[in-house]
Amino acid sequence: MRPRGLVQIRVFTTIKSLPYSFSSFILAPKKGRMMAKDYDPAMHTAEHILNQTMVRMFDKGRSFSNHIEKKKSKCDYHFNRPLSIDETIEIESRVNEVIKSNQPVSEEFISKEEAAKQFNLSRLPEDSGDTLRIIKVGSYDACPCSGEHVKNTNEISTFKIISTDYNEGVLRVRFKLIDN
Repeated sequence: MRPRGLVQIRVFTTIKSLPYSFSSFILAPKKGRMMAKDYDPAMHTAEHILNQTMVRMFDKGRSFSNHIEKKKSKCDYHFNRPLSIDETIEIESRVNEVIKSNQPVSEEFISKEEAAKQFNLSRLPEDSGDTLRIIKVGSYDACPCSGEHVKNTNEISTFKIISTDYNEGVLRVRFKLIDN
């Protein structure tokens, strides 16, 4: 168990042009320093699936803000209205369909230049390096990420939307994972 106030980060670099992942390091946070987050792997991977589901259903982009915890999490999206009950049910159904499809979750390392052609890197810290880690959820989702993930979607329990609300252009989706 880590002492309170410490966070785990993963550092990635390139050695002889081949991606290499160092072990996780524990460092004390410093004001103004960007660090990888220590999310629950199942919940974090579910967040990736939710984000791609929102992109596919509404074409509004991935969440611009989120808070991922083991017990419950939330994602905020730029949106123009509240979700209907039917839309909420459909999101939940689609996310669970991906989870149950036993998709492999893998990582790939690509140059920042190549990543900029495929992904929105606007939230990436400027000092992120020349090689980026891309997390892929089967053929369903891919995005730059430094967090921990499951190895297969079958490690994620059932996705449940707890609530949604809309206020001043922001749609908030609260969710949890429940045991089957």
